[in-house]
Amino acid sequence: MNREQFIKSLGLLTVSGLSTSAFLASCTGKNSSETTTDSTAFASSVVGGLFFKISLAEWSFHKALFAKEFENLEFPAKAKNEFGINAVEYVNQFFMDKARDNAYLTELKKRADDVGVTNVLIMCDGEGEMANRDAKKRTEAVENHYKWVDAAKFLGCHSIRVNCFGVGTAEEVAKAGADGLRRLSEYAQPIGINVIVENHGGYSSNGQWLANVMKEVGMANCGTLPDFGNFCTKRESGDVWESKCVEEYDRYKGVEEMMPFAKGVSAKAINFDEQGNCIETDYAKILAIVKAAGYTGHIGIEYEGTVLSEAEGIKATKTLLERVGETV
Repeated sequence: MNREQFIKSLGLLTVSGLSTSAFLASCTGKNSSETTTDSTAFASSVVGGLFFKISLAEWSFHKALFAKEFENLEFPAKAKNEFGINAVEYVNQFFMDKARDNAYLTELKKRADDVGVTNVLIMCDGEGEMANRDAKKRTEAVENHYKWVDAAKFLGCHSIRVNCFGVGTAEEVAKAGADGLRRLSEYAQPIGINVIVENHGGYSSNGQWLANVMKEVGMANCGTLPDFGNFCTKRESGDVWESKCVEEYDRYKGVEEMMPFAKGVSAKAINFDEQGNCIETDYAKILAIVKAAGYTGHIGIEYEGTVLSEAEGIKATKTLLERVGETV
């Protein structure tokens, strides 16, 4: 089960043709009205010859986590001790009922702090359609995310990642999405949390469409999370995520269009050739696009393959990022 399939299983994803610890100030990129600087994404220190920092997306371990081989609380130490990665990106599915559990969040933060791991963001699914054209349902989705904004603040994350899904024409969904994202960003802005959208299927996988939504929102703490994969805009069986992709947006064009608003980047990898290169994505080409945008924040490893084990896939992606990242 991949993340999209999980959302679908909850019956919450429909796409047509589409007080606490201190925290950093809001993270920004270019939008329709201004260009600002973010200490997290655009002015972080360069480590080990790379222009970016490496984080680990929890979804890379979704099989093991769903199988209860380990739990969310163990994730920070696992990232640090097994892979030498000192920054993590959580997925709300693995602590869905803990967003308001102060004791649980305190323990999670303590475990991350104890091993010197930075909490980067929380990827949020299953909380409703941010771009639902029904105003009441859209409001419910916006308010469902409030608890994750608060949890992100508590943990010291800089962002929550949300989806921009809805039913209707591209224009209708964009208008509804801009409204939902703006209202959630208004809630998150005073406490220094960003609301960021990943290309995650349907209209959101069209880089130009998503960039235009960002311009319409026009808020400094609302941005994107460009994923090197996830550019399928149409599937053989409509909104059935496991069905064959029949229309895909150019990933290099899409990443370039989203990068001016990026407050995070996701390094998707599925298969590797004998030289250790990602088969689906030319990492030299796509990292050059990321670098040209002036981005120096975290790039999160998100392995979703089946040939290698999850641990082997994470290591292969990390090696690829380090090797290519030093040469672009």
